[in-house]
Amino acid sequence: MAESRRKLAAILAAGVVGYSRLMGDDERATVAALIAGRKVFRRHIAEHHGRVVDTAGDSVLAVFDSVVEAVQCSIGVQIALAGQNANIDEGRRMDFRIGVNLGDIIEQEDGTIYGDGVNVAARLESLAEPGGICLSGSALEQIEGKIAYATEDIGAQEVKNIARPVRAHRIVLGEAPKPTTTPPSSRPSIAVLPFQNLSRDPEQDFLADGISEDLTTELSRLRWLKVIARNTMFTYRDKAVDVAQLAADLGVRYVLEGSVRKSGGRVRITAQLIEAENGTHLWAERYDRELDDIFALQDEITLTIAGALQGEVTNVERDRASRKPPSSFDAWECYQRGVSCYLEMTPTSFGEAIELYQRAIELDPGFASAHAALAYCLYYRIAYAMSQAPGEDLSAAMESAQTALALDDRDDLAHSVAGRVYLLQGDFEAARKELEASVRLNPSSSFALFSIASVCIYELDFDPAIDYCTQAIDISPHDPMTWSILNTRCMAYFLKGDYEAALVDANNAIRSRGPVHWPYTMKVASLVELDRLEEARAEYNLLAERFPGLTIERLALSLAPNDPQGHRARFPVPYAAMRKAGMPESAG
Repeated sequence: MAESRRKLAAILAAGVVGYSRLMGDDERATVAALIAGRKVFRRHIAEHHGRVVDTAGDSVLAVFDSVVEAVQCSIGVQIALAGQNANIDEGRRMDFRIGVNLGDIIEQEDGTIYGDGVNVAARLESLAEPGGICLSGSALEQIEGKIAYATEDIGAQEVKNIARPVRAHRIVLGEAPKPTTTPPSSRPSIAVLPFQNLSRDPEQDFLADGISEDLTTELSRLRWLKVIARNTMFTYRDKAVDVAQLAADLGVRYVLEGSVRKSGGRVRITAQLIEAENGTHLWAERYDRELDDIFALQDEITLTIAGALQGEVTNVERDRASRKPPSSFDAWECYQRGVSCYLEMTPTSFGEAIELYQRAIELDPGFASAHAALAYCLYYRIAYAMSQAPGEDLSAAMESAQTALALDDRDDLAHSVAGRVYLLQGDFEAARKELEASVRLNPSSSFALFSIASVCIYELDFDPAIDYCTQAIDISPHDPMTWSILNTRCMAYFLKGDYEAALVDANNAIRSRGPVHWPYTMKVASLVELDRLEEARAEYNLLAERFPGLTIERLALSLAPNDPQGHRARFPVPYAAMRKAGMPESAG
C-alpha cells in the first residue's frame, strides 16, 4: 500500500460549465476546446509553482504550496480563457469555474490527494460563476492585500457532503484592479531563452534545446525564484529578441541567454545572465568540453550553470535590498537584508538577521524560506560559539526548521537546515535523511552539498565529505560561504589524518575572509599535528587575541550542545591538539 502523509496546501479545483451540453452539440470541437483550455491551466500552474494532480473528465485539480500563487494562477487562467473565448459564439464558449481552498489534505506517494481540503475546493468550484473564482474564508485570509482585485463575501454556504457551512468569497474579475494595501512581492523572476545553435550541424539543436529545457527545470527547483515555463520560452526560439521588451512582456527581472557551438569532437557552450531593467550583463561564462556523452555533458553543464546563477542572483538581490530604506521592506527584502547581516557573522549581526527574518515572517507567515533562514541563523550562532543559550537556540532552530518544512517540503534550504539541526542534536540518521532530500531537491546547491559533507564527518566517513565539499566549490566558486566549505573540507582532511591538506584548506579559508574562529582553530590544530608546535602556539596567541574567551569546553558545546562530552570522546585529536597549543579547558 502506498504511503501517505498529511499536509496543509492550497487546492485549485476547476470544471467546465455545461460540459454535457457542449459534448452533445459538437463532441469533436468540445474535446479540442477542452485540450486548449487545459494547456492554459498547465502553463499557469507551472508558472506559479503548482502541480497538476488530475484532469479527469472536464475537471482540473492542482495543488500549491502558496495560496497567493494558487489565486494568482486562477486569475491568470480566467483572463487567458476570456481572451480565447472573445471571438467564439456564446453558445460554444468553454467557460471554467474555479474554486480555491486552503485546507488539510492527504497526499499519497503517487501524488494523488484526498481529504476535506479537496472536497471543499470542489464545492467552491460549483459555487463560482462561469469564468469566475470562488475562495474559502481560509484562503481569503492568506491573500488579503496581496492581489489587485476586489473580493465579495457571498456568505456561509451549505454544500454537499460537507458537515459545516463553508464561508465563500468570489473574486470580482470584471472590475478594474484595486490598489494593493502592501506593495507587490519583489521576489525575483527569470526567463531562460532557448540556447542558440551556432554550429552548422542541425543535430546540435538537440543539445541546445536540451540545455535550455534542463536549466528551466533546474532553476524551477528554487522555491524563491519564479521561472517562466519552457513552453512559453520556446516560442522565442530562432527569433531576434529585445531583452527589455521580453522582460516587460513576461514581467521578469532576469534573462538568461546562451549558445552552443560544435567543432570536431568538442563543443563550446556560453551563457550570460542579464538584468533586464538596465541591460547589465551580471555574469557570463564559457565552457569547453569534449562531446563524448551528450547526456552526461548536458547534465554537467546544467548543474554548473544553475549553481553559478543561484549565487549571482542572490548577490544582486541582496544588493538591491540594501539600497532600499528598511521602512519600505517587503518580506522578500527583509529576508535578503537578513542574509546580508547573517554573512557578517558577529554576535550583533546574528541578532539583526534574526530580527529581519522574524519581520519577514510577520509580513508573510507562509514564507517557508524565511522560517528556514531563521533556523539557519540560530544554528550557526550555536556552531560558531556565539550563542548565550545554546539549548534554547537549538530548540528554536528545530521549531523554525519544522515550520519551514510544514509550509513547503520541497524547499531544499528547509531540509538542509533541518539536517544541520539534527546533527547538533546527535541524530545522525535523521540528519542524513534530511540532507539527502535537500541534495535531491536541488543538486546544484552548494549549501546542500557541503551540509551533507558535515554529516559524513560526524559519521567518520571522510572521503565522501571531501568529495561533497569539492563539488560545492566547483558549482559555486564565488560563493560567499566558500570559506566555510573550505573549513568543512579542512576538518575532513584533518580527521582523516591528512594534516598537510588540512593546513592548505585552513589557510585558504582564512584568505577567503572567514569571519569566525574555525579556520584559525583548524590551522592551529593542523600545525600541532605536523609537529610545528612553536608556530602553532604563535598562531594560537593570535587566535586568542582575535576571538577571546574560546575554550575546549566552548568548542565542544558549539558542535554538540546536547552532548559535548560525547563529541570530545568521538573526536579526541583536535581537542588534544588545541590543548597542546595552549587553549584552556574552560573559562574557570
